[in-house]
Amino acid sequence: AQSKNVLGYFVNVERIPNSCSHPPNHISLKDRKILVNLSMADYRVNISAYNEAGESPPAIYIVPEFSVTDLPGQIHIKSQGTNAIVTWTPEYNPKCFVVDWGTSKENMNMKIITTATGNFTLDNFQPYKLYKIMVHASDVCQCESFIRHEKTFGVTHFYSVEGVPRTGPTNVTILNITKHSAIVKWAEIAAEDCLGFLQGYRISYTDSSRKKSPAVTLNASVTSYHLTGLKEKTTYRVQISGFTNAGEGPLTLSQPFSTPKYGTVEPLCICITQHES
Repeated sequence: AQSKNVLGYFVNVERIPNSCSHPPNHISLKDRKILVNLSMADYRVNISAYNEAGESPPAIYIVPEFSVTDLPGQIHIKSQGTNAIVTWTPEYNPKCFVVDWGTSKENMNMKIITTATGNFTLDNFQPYKLYKIMVHASDVCQCESFIRHEKTFGVTHFYSVEGVPRTGPTNVTILNITKHSAIVKWAEIAAEDCLGFLQGYRISYTDSSRKKSPAVTLNASVTSYHLTGLKEKTTYRVQISGFTNAGEGPLTLSQPFSTPKYGTVEPLCICITQHES
């Protein structure tokens, strides 16, 4: 019923972060639809309705993150203390670059590079934190025009200093135990606990005589493993750790399981029928 009184809509598309001194321009619409070409930077959209009496409070929409695999360039980052030197390939020389970097959507920085250069420096990086770095290119270098003209050149992630994971994986379970094998499953280490780029996992296991088997090394995409060559009627203890380029993190708590003396028992079905007398 209220929409009958609406004369039109105001739309503000605001870049996050936005170091420009001018506020985003009002886009005035009669329809309830607008097509906007945006880069992969973060954006906030404010939509309000207006009539002869005035303007409504805005509805706020945060544009969700999306991934694109066919970006035109690749970014290379080299750590230099708390700074990072950014270069890119192939060579690309728009009128200016717009760079976003930070650890989260709420903690992003913006820098405008207007000089012709083969690299530039970003600062204030903290160790053991994962940063997202986005480089956008624009041939219009007026700050308020970036929303309409910038195109994402490349995206990468970066640690200025990598650490070892602070925890091991969670939810370690042992399944499908037989005389000579068992399946170990676990949940991956959370990104905020890796403190570096997770390279993989190591599984260590010992039997009841404390004889340690050779550790198994797996890549970071694997979250289960089939242990084989086990001894029957034996108790084993399994521990798992994750590792980055900086080294290996702590082992999980020891997870015990026992292999049976006999093979797996097939389920037995007993069928009972009732005869009429």
